[in-house]
Amino acid sequence: MDFGRARQVLVDSLSYEIKDERVLRAFATVPRELFVPENIRHLAYDDRPLSIGYGQTISQPYIVAVMTNALELTGVEDVLEIGTGSGYQTAILSQLAKTVYSVERITELAEAARHLLNRLGYRNVTIKIAGDELGWPEHAPYDAIMVTAGAPSLPEALVKQLRVGGKMVIPVGTRWEQELLKVIRGQHGNEVINLGGCRFVPLLGKDAWEE
Repeated sequence: MDFGRARQVLVDSLSYEIKDERVLRAFATVPRELFVPENIRHLAYDDRPLSIGYGQTISQPYIVAVMTNALELTGVEDVLEIGTGSGYQTAILSQLAKTVYSVERITELAEAARHLLNRLGYRNVTIKIAGDELGWPEHAPYDAIMVTAGAPSLPEALVKQLRVGGKMVIPVGTRWEQELLKVIRGQHGNEVINLGGCRFVPLLGKDAWEE
């Protein structure tokens, strides 16, 4: 299969709605086929979520693009990602931000993603295993936060880790269906923009769903 050609076809389709050229270039350079299990690599550029094991998925490219685009990254930001998964979204963010801090609760996924990202040369990424506290307060405040799992409500713990003026993209709703929200932290309140319906695996832990 010609993955390079498939990648360009994907970028061309995304360009109808995503106008940020930096975002499109990131999608054109990150080899999505390496972030999915080998037996389904031929499906890597289909616009649908794919299983990566451990009950987790890699999101469909369109949703990854919408979430990434909503953060409006310029290359100078410190970004927190909740849910490393296979590392694909992490790799996209690494092309658009100064630093990416990514948290993953499944050790096997975190270790595999760390190894792959390092092998591919994404040096501005740091991954850790999730602890009891949601997020990674040590490096806060962040300019942007990307949450790749659905929360029952907007987690205050994550809002507190976002600088004033910073942006967070997070799915909020039930365990099965959510609305994708863009949250801009203000000095005296948050602006919330609904980007539409979506489906993510549940965000588990404190300030989220119980396991």
